[in-house]
Amino acid sequence: MNCRKAALVKTGRVARLVLCSAMLGAAVPTMALAIGGASGAHVDYQVQGKLGEVVMNPYDLAPLTAVIKNGGYVLKDVTVRIVPKKDGQEIKYQVANKHLLTHGGIPVFGLYADYVNTVEVEYSKLFNGKWEQAKESYTLYAPPVYSEPNATKTLKAALFSGAEVKKVDKKFGDRLYFVNNFLHKAGKGTRAVWNNPTGGALEWNYYPQNFIVDTKGEVRWYMKVDTIYDLKSIYKAGVMMGFKQNNDGAMSWGFGQRYVKYDILGKEVFNRELPAGYNDFSHSMDNSPNGNYFLRVASSNLKRADGRNVRTVRDVIIEVEPSTGLVKDEWRLFDILDPYRDVNMKVLDQGAVCLNIDASKAGHTMTAEELAKQDASDKFGDIVGVGPGRNWAHVNSVDHDAEDDSIIISSRHQSAVVKIGRDKQVKWILGSPEGWKKEYLGKFLTPVDSKGNKIVCEAGGSKCPGYENDEGGFDWTWTQHTAFKIDSKSKGDVLYLSVFDNGDSRGMEQPALPSMKYSRAVIYKIDQKKMTIEQVWEFGKERGNGWYSPVTSLTEYQTDKDSVFVYSATAGADFDITTGAFKSDPNPYIMEFNYGSKEPAVEIQLKDTTGYQAMPFSVDKAFTK
Repeated sequence: MNCRKAALVKTGRVARLVLCSAMLGAAVPTMALAIGGASGAHVDYQVQGKLGEVVMNPYDLAPLTAVIKNGGYVLKDVTVRIVPKKDGQEIKYQVANKHLLTHGGIPVFGLYADYVNTVEVEYSKLFNGKWEQAKESYTLYAPPVYSEPNATKTLKAALFSGAEVKKVDKKFGDRLYFVNNFLHKAGKGTRAVWNNPTGGALEWNYYPQNFIVDTKGEVRWYMKVDTIYDLKSIYKAGVMMGFKQNNDGAMSWGFGQRYVKYDILGKEVFNRELPAGYNDFSHSMDNSPNGNYFLRVASSNLKRADGRNVRTVRDVIIEVEPSTGLVKDEWRLFDILDPYRDVNMKVLDQGAVCLNIDASKAGHTMTAEELAKQDASDKFGDIVGVGPGRNWAHVNSVDHDAEDDSIIISSRHQSAVVKIGRDKQVKWILGSPEGWKKEYLGKFLTPVDSKGNKIVCEAGGSKCPGYENDEGGFDWTWTQHTAFKIDSKSKGDVLYLSVFDNGDSRGMEQPALPSMKYSRAVIYKIDQKKMTIEQVWEFGKERGNGWYSPVTSLTEYQTDKDSVFVYSATAGADFDITTGAFKSDPNPYIMEFNYGSKEPAVEIQLKDTTGYQAMPFSVDKAFTK
């Protein structure tokens, strides 16, 4: 029996006719059948409510989000509420018209993972010239959290194994915290280095773990990065860092050879490769009040004084125009500062050089002879050493001070916070003057107490009273992270600055025992005209080594609650007391303080995860404003 005859037998089987038509091709007239079948197109998926379909994970980047499509109606006055678990934290927000139009419906954010969520929505819809108000509930299952494993003995869970909520004052009960963590290096991501020219930090390649937790310790959002990230691709990998929530609510950050901006549902605003003259973004992407972004990158090709061409490491700042991607300006720190200042590098713990934690080198330091020998060699790249092409600066934050058009940088390997003008001249240096060339000595801030009396720091300016006094007091920051101007408290020449003082090499030395190390969150008041610095707040020394974060972390003022947020991101690990090396993953602390308070109003400890930075996340910025 031929196919045509077979098709005519029991002609009620439309599927057979379609199959045979496809087989016959041009031999018979074609039929225009829609996906819905012979009766035409139709909706064959479930629609729960009075609007359109629900699209889970609408942009393939945020599995705990959804969009309730508008169903062809015009919507306004929309409110969304994620019904909390028993004793859970409510997430409720209004949705601005621009987001309803952009997403073609109602954005849903804050679903619980691996849970059947109830989502309540209120809205007005326009149909045939009439507005109708509605209130309804949607039932949405959201999937479990997933993160790539890395085959290390210390890994115990996808993002963290648990969250111990120790304290949350009522004022902060509505907080959501965006957490920027990562896995340790995995075999999948260690396949490439820069070769032409040599050097750089391409091998710095860790799988990202970005998520939002509420004050109950529940994950309410996480990033499934597969659509924009590939650990095995040079131009789609790296370490995701420098997250900032912009004034429009969207998140900007960078990784490896890219800098990007997405809204919290995962919709792309831009995703760009770094400009060709630069490489190896990490740590910091500051969104300035002037509208531009300031990125911490490195040079793709620098000819050193000895004639060798290298890629540099974490020592260039560029200002980028967001609409075009054009580079408006650059700060080449190897030309502005002294890349051969080695006093701090000689006392760094080589087992905890930022994220290149090498347990075999824990407790070791470098000699002047080793540094000099290294500079004469061709050993370039992400290694502690002097001279361009090595990790001499390790800049881990940049903050544009739009008031005088300067940048404030944190240089970890110089244990210095430096303000540099648009003219590329140093305005001031926060840190010990020990080991700096004469040309910089007039740039150092002088420590004073609350009455303006000078505080003397001994041993070349490195050992201050706060280091030697168990009760605390003034000290410099050591191997610090995040130096941020507090804009709302600063005015004119008086500048308030928040810093996370990690504390390695404190006093320009290693202590007798690793257990003696401690970290601090600290706020300084700087009189830029008088060139003085006063320490106005600190926390951490009283917590001792249990709160010590050898690397990463953040301190940042929050205007909305007049508070100070602190993330001690690599604290709480189990250390080998003889070497100081990690024996387990860290257990970082999320903390928030009422401004000036010595005790935290929020304290949440995440278990078994390696942290970089964290910050409060604003739902109002994301959806309402």
